[in-house]
Amino acid sequence: MSIRDRSGIDTAQRIVVKVGSSSISGPAKRRIPQIVAALVGAYERGAEVLLVSSGAIATGMPFLELDERPSDLATQQAAAAVGQNILVYRYQEALRPFDITAAQVLLTSHDLEDATSRSNARRAIDRMLGLRVLPIVNENDTVATHEIRFGDNDRLAALVARMIGADVLVLLSDVDSLYTKPPSEPGAERLDTVSFGQDLSGIEFGATVVNSVGTGGAATKSSAARLAAAAGIGVLVTSADLAAEALTGADVGTWFEPADLAQVVVTGPLDTLAE
Repeated sequence: MSIRDRSGIDTAQRIVVKVGSSSISGPAKRRIPQIVAALVGAYERGAEVLLVSSGAIATGMPFLELDERPSDLATQQAAAAVGQNILVYRYQEALRPFDITAAQVLLTSHDLEDATSRSNARRAIDRMLGLRVLPIVNENDTVATHEIRFGDNDRLAALVARMIGADVLVLLSDVDSLYTKPPSEPGAERLDTVSFGQDLSGIEFGATVVNSVGTGGAATKSSAARLAAAAGIGVLVTSADLAAEALTGADVGTWFEPADLAQVVVTGPLDTLAE
């Protein structure tokens, strides 16, 4: 199904939603039930929903008495190992009243670059969706190294959306939309719609590190959105607080128009993920 504008999100049959670390860790963990309720709304109208959730390292940090995100890889891996378990538990607790089961899926870049691993991952996820469980995907931070990381979970979400043939991708963060410059600066204007192939070279997206726990930002979301849009997947970028509105097709966020299917060109291994 091709979703041409945000108003069609409530008719999408397969949806990928990504949420960032800063939206669900620390005091923001209160948002998890709110996000889950929005996902369940789509689930209950018959959509297949997959969640890409950052936050393993940030969630594990306080349990290791770490005041800030560790800089060394080994401690990041340890924090991820602790945090991933707790993060999925929090999602499962929020899902329990709806009698929905969460499924943990941890991926590395190799899993999506290698044809056999990619096929195995897609088959497993397709089965999970068919069983009406909620796959919760994250990068496998415990074994990933700096050299083989996706770079950020926005990109991971775009690649997963392509792999499973999603109709729409929703990227949730702490900002309601993308802007022509950081929204705190004078003259920043909301980007309502980005047409496919639109030149964004004049946009000042700012730094990619948004806080002490998140590693994404407007630039990574724009890049990921364009990656998904090039495969014919419409993308909405908005805030986690607007998750319910986003999934019902409300006029929120920044919409990246998808390429017409006739425009989709296969150019390399990462562009074949929806095969």
